Amino acid sequence: MTPFLHAYFSRLGWSATAAVNIDTLRALHLHHNSTIVFENLDVLLPREIQLDDQSLEEKLIVARRGGYCFEQNGVFERALREIGFTVRSLLGRVVLANPASMPPRTHRLLLVELEGEQWIADVGFGGQTLTAPIRLQADLEQKTPHGEYRLIQENEEWILQFRHHDHWQSMYCFDLGIQHQSDYVMGNFWSAHWPQSHFRHHLLMCRHLPDGGKLTLTNFHFTHYQDGHAIEQINLPDVASLYALLQTRFGLGVDDVKHGFTEAELAAVMSAFDTHPEAGK
Repeated sequence: MTPFLHAYFSRLGWSATAAVNIDTLRALHLHHNSTIVFENLDVLLPREIQLDDQSLEEKLIVARRGGYCFEQNGVFERALREIGFTVRSLLGRVVLANPASMPPRTHRLLLVELEGEQWIADVGFGGQTLTAPIRLQADLEQKTPHGEYRLIQENEEWILQFRHHDHWQSMYCFDLGIQHQSDYVMGNFWSAHWPQSHFRHHLLMCRHLPDGGKLTLTNFHFTHYQDGHAIEQINLPDVASLYALLQTRFGLGVDDVKHGFTEAELAAVMSAFDTHPEAGK
């Protein structure tokens, strides 16, 4: 086992034997979603987000922080590759908000080839991210621990959708073209620096739970969902409450010298956001 895998498994609290099979892929996918939180705090601090292996390991594994798709799927891809999986990153265009024109490629996801089949894995799409790999097969409704998904195909393009109540909602579209590190660097820079990027205007956080629930945070508004229903909602009254909740409910590391942050630093970020109960809805 490589030193990175040892640290990664320890971070996930995963002690089973890793093998190149679908059971390991499914188990690691869910453990990753349940442990390494989706969050965009570095965009708001602001801190530059680096995508090299060492930087991602230091932040997400050692410092126990989270991150967004370029970081999350970067770490997951490395772990799968070091286990022995055949895996590579793809880039998608996010269409969740039904944009008027086609957006740029700003979402990183993974293509895994296993025993003659192709699978899509993705631990980095926030509240609607996959929590299990799905087969790269058109029009097949596939269940995960946190919802039902399907892929539809239009020529060379694939579209990932999730079942939202009584209809299917598109999340992002992608093709299987080869991508390079420079493509992720460009998409990451756009996501972090484009003035209209939603990552620049809201604190966003999500942690999926092993029991099918999930925890979400938008600015000062915290929600615990179970079976698609909100069973707990809190409008946090102040930054001190927020700082505590990040640690207790999301398990976020705050003490690392480089990647941690103080309550005062968080307060400076959150000063742009209203604490009114409607702010996070």
